[in-house]
Amino acid sequence: MKTQRTQIRISWPSGHLTATLDDTATTQALTKTLPLASTARTWGEEVYFDTGIAVSRETDARQVVEPGTVAFWTDGDALALPYGPTPISQGGECRLASPCNVLGRVDGDPRILATVHNGDPIRVELVEV
Repeated sequence: MKTQRTQIRISWPSGHLTATLDDTATTQALTKTLPLASTARTWGEEVYFDTGIAVSRETDARQVVEPGTVAFWTDGDALALPYGPTPISQGGECRLASPCNVLGRVDGDPRILATVHNGDPIRVELVEV
């Protein structure tokens, strides 16, 4: 049986990307709220933004992830999109502020997130497959 996957589009003034999400409880909670509009924040080479939803930390939550991981920061009710080191990283790793639920991956090169500026309006919507 094939696991159902969800695709989202994240847009900001200077660009956009798509991401493919796994079927998790957090993904289901997030997709029920889409489309959503928020304000981008940056923290080192990570973009994060408030989603307006609160979910519990899942048992497989991780603090160190690969660049391009789509994560949900339960402590801040925010999506976190790391593409490189953050202020607390050791070496070149992507270390999130605290363990986050892993939802999926950015499609393509996550470094496009470097074009997101702190305070940019950001929109997340479902991509119809």
